Amino acid sequence: MRSGRIFCAAAALFLAAPAALAQTSQVAEVANLQGPDRQQRLVEGAKREKELTFYSSIPPADISALVGAFDKKYGIKVKVWRADSEGFLQRILNEARARRFEVDVAAGSSSALEPLYRESLLQEVKSPYLSDLIEQAIAPHRQWVAVYLSLFVQAYNTNLIGKDSLPKSYAELTRPQWQGKLGIEAEDFDWFAQVVTELGEERGLRLFREIVDTNGISVRKGHSLLNNLVAAGEVPLALTGYGFLAEQSKRKGAPLDWFVIPPAIARVTAEGLARNAPHPHAAVLFYDFLISDAQPILAERKFMPATRKIEPIYKEPIKLIDSAAMLDQARKWQDLFQRTIIGPSR
Repeated sequence: MRSGRIFCAAAALFLAAPAALAQTSQVAEVANLQGPDRQQRLVEGAKREKELTFYSSIPPADISALVGAFDKKYGIKVKVWRADSEGFLQRILNEARARRFEVDVAAGSSSALEPLYRESLLQEVKSPYLSDLIEQAIAPHRQWVAVYLSLFVQAYNTNLIGKDSLPKSYAELTRPQWQGKLGIEAEDFDWFAQVVTELGEERGLRLFREIVDTNGISVRKGHSLLNNLVAAGEVPLALTGYGFLAEQSKRKGAPLDWFVIPPAIARVTAEGLARNAPHPHAAVLFYDFLISDAQPILAERKFMPATRKIEPIYKEPIKLIDSAAMLDQARKWQDLFQRTIIGPSR
């Protein structure tokens, strides 16, 4: 996910095109359904609509597991268009400018959902399953909600690094033993912003400059690639791995394990209902599914679900990246990330 471009592009976009009022009204009516017959009305309406369109950046194999389970339960076809979060954000914005409304539900980084809210392209859903979610999972404006959390972990190659030598703080990464062993994903400026803020901005920036000056950091593009390079031994210790990728690799027998240097930081993968969804009943039914029946499926696949009903794989307190604040402060933190880590490391 190219989060930096998402934040910068989104911050400059302001749609002026009016909504398709009749469709918006119908979507709002369905999204606000409540009462004992809500589920029955959604299912009946979804059967009439027969399908829905889902834009998402969730990994392909995991999307297949989710939409397959939904289709099996309801017999409703989910048409998937997958891209990184920047990609589906731009597609939805472009479609809205052209007054062409194809997407029903979008799911990806909250850095893409927050701009869609600001452009008035999302609709709040009065879902009964919201009460099952952790408090931080629901945006203050309630127009997107978390599906799962992508916990940033420090992933390491177990053939190259012993468990007893793992650093307990970022300050320990200035030690000579880490020279040439560190890696980072090229777009994780929002992780950097959150860590530096938690450490204290002046102290945090000074510390990361010292790490780069002393030991260097290898910059790689893509969390999957970074994870694979750790497993292969090319990057002994990744600073910004995704927990679910590391755990999946570990369970498959790769020489890879993970730990967390405090503060623990997570990026939210969220979903939103399109304000002009062409299949409103099917869309709301799928929206509900992603924060209810899909949660144990995600847990089985080593994600951190947003529900309170499943014990998380990481039980310590986690600080979620504030996508609204990052959208407003993107230019500052991109520049600092570039000058502190990316530029000097290339």
